[in-house]
Amino acid sequence: MSRPPAIVLVRPQLGENIGMAARAMMNCGLDELRIAAPRDGWPNPAARAAAAGADAVIDSARVFDTAAEAVADLQLVLATTARRRDVEKPVHGPRDAARLLRESGARAGILFGPERSGLDNDEAGLAAAIVEAPLNPDFPSLNLAQAVFLVAWEWRTAGPPPQPPPPSGLATAEAFEGFWRHLDGALDDAGYYREPKLKPTVQRNLRAIFARAGLTGQEVRTLRGVIARLVSGSRNKG
Repeated sequence: MSRPPAIVLVRPQLGENIGMAARAMMNCGLDELRIAAPRDGWPNPAARAAAAGADAVIDSARVFDTAAEAVADLQLVLATTARRRDVEKPVHGPRDAARLLRESGARAGILFGPERSGLDNDEAGLAAAIVEAPLNPDFPSLNLAQAVFLVAWEWRTAGPPPQPPPPSGLATAEAFEGFWRHLDGALDDAGYYREPKLKPTVQRNLRAIFARAGLTGQEVRTLRGVIARLVSGSRNKG
């Protein structure tokens, strides 16, 4: 059976919603809760009360300053959102996402955005794919605990993969982020981003291309070596 994914709540606003999300996790056998920049701080008494006995999830919750830090050690990150993005990413329903998580063998996590606004573009950009439920298009809004339960339930009922997955060699989010900063800096120094107004969009699109590739740790190291050699060669010619 593949390792359960971590649930990552990004900038959650209400302790009650964190607690109800923890309860939903425990209902479905998930126990790793990560919280990035909770509005009301942590620990939160309201979260424990709303967890209704899911104290193990609350007690083991880990808190991070940013979403990027919360997923740094993960190999496969999915993001839940109902909002359209200007970066193309694969989109999966909760059931297909659950199968992907089961079959990948990767150390995985699922991002959930704040109650009012959802994930911003940079936070969604941390993910390799989007999870979007086929809800009523005229009223697609879920509260945080409902969203967590929907995805967690699909993971639980997806069942184990047909055979134990091999150890995954996918790069961690931290390694991928290091590669991206390396490439982005080299492109910036080379004058690739000619239009300042378009730079953020171009950056997000380039990042998405590499995120969709599912790079292994070895591939990331190879690409960083390529970048370093190109930068070195350019300097020597100059």
